[in-house]
Amino acid sequence: MITLKGKNIYLRALEPNDLEFVYTMENDQSIWEVSNTQTPYSRFLVKQYLENAHQDIYEAKQLRLAICQDEDFPALGLIDLFDFDPQNRRAGIGIVIQSINDRNKNIGSEALHLMIQYAFHNLNLHQLYANIATDNLASLALFTKFGFQEIGVKKDWTLVNGTFKDEALFQLLNQ
Repeated sequence: MITLKGKNIYLRALEPNDLEFVYTMENDQSIWEVSNTQTPYSRFLVKQYLENAHQDIYEAKQLRLAICQDEDFPALGLIDLFDFDPQNRRAGIGIVIQSINDRNKNIGSEALHLMIQYAFHNLNLHQLYANIATDNLASLALFTKFGFQEIGVKKDWTLVNGTFKDEALFQLLNQ
């Protein structure tokens, strides 16, 4: 099991008992915009996903970890490496903290720092990228804090509640 420990939080692999947490996250319409979700997920599908969560990142092309604060196992959010491309040594990265009450408490910063370190030092990636809506000020601030640079804007990229929104592409190179 992968566990990455920071000062106040740790990242761990998903477990079968995360079923209700992941089900709640995937079906929370308030975060569908940032998670790029368009339809609800059944418990059955989430259970199948968790049963396959043991797959290696090289096989699944994704690594999703739970963000935790306490040793008693509850998750506060999720952080993902996706579109893992070992040939070109890159992956996308995304993060979501479930409760509004847990945001702006440095949890996301510490989780992102741990995942960046893991991606660059353990997976030997050359670059990470993030797709961020241009009106998502919290995510823009978080990623730029860690040196991600905006390299372009995709105009009218996502349709949210009948309105097209721009999405910025950010990139961090391991130098």
